Amino acid sequence: MPELPEVETVATGVHQRVHGQTILSVETSNKPQTFKSPPAEIAEVLTGSRIDRVHRVGKTIAIDLSRDGHPAHFLVHLGMTGRLLVSTPDTPVPPHTHAILTLSSGKQLRFVDPRRFGRLWVLREPYTGPGREPLTIPLEDFITLFRNRKTPIKAALLNQSLLHGVGNIYADEALHHAGIRPRRHAGRLTRDELTRLRTALQKVLKQAIKLGGSSVSDYVDAEGVAGFFQLHHRVYSRTGQPCRTCKTPIERIVIAGRSTHFCPTCQR
Repeated sequence: MPELPEVETVATGVHQRVHGQTILSVETSNKPQTFKSPPAEIAEVLTGSRIDRVHRVGKTIAIDLSRDGHPAHFLVHLGMTGRLLVSTPDTPVPPHTHAILTLSSGKQLRFVDPRRFGRLWVLREPYTGPGREPLTIPLEDFITLFRNRKTPIKAALLNQSLLHGVGNIYADEALHHAGIRPRRHAGRLTRDELTRLRTALQKVLKQAIKLGGSSVSDYVDAEGVAGFFQLHHRVYSRTGQPCRTCKTPIERIVIAGRSTHFCPTCQR
């Protein structure tokens, strides 16, 4: 599933290509799994609206709209295989395309999702997401999030009601950068360890955004281009390979039902 850097990359790319344009028409596949709002409501809200801004909130792409002075928000969650692509009308429509927005520029904004775990919906009020923003959360608030929590720190990092946007890849990578084992209880980490973790998490996320995210499955940006941060992974999906820091083989365990990768020497 695309995580914060991948969603940020897509949102930024789409914003650069479509902001300021008006949505002339909306076509949907009407597949019920894809839509949290009825397709007819989505079409009614979007048609004739101006795209003011496309940005990320957690793992969700928020498209801020206005029409006749009234704001609305079109929300896109990419799920496992979702893609939000800006295309010309003569570009063949991929299979499993569930929404096509025709824009005043003549281009189309298409949502493609083969496995249909993605979701589309509209809101009248701004979307704030389920948790805190990891790139901007102050240190004291970050420390407070994990105080007295008995779950492993890896599971706590994946809890979207605490920090939204962090997923399996970047939790593993941040814990390695911080030198913290993923099974450590979140509530037992020291202030110094949590300070290192916040710094490591923000560093990893910013590096991944700069490199266009990690393409380890179906992820591509708004033009269908893969990211490059997977070439810099220290631990994620590198089971048995040497740690890039100390050469110890990377180990894999399961925490909260998720594959977890770490270095038994560098992380304590």
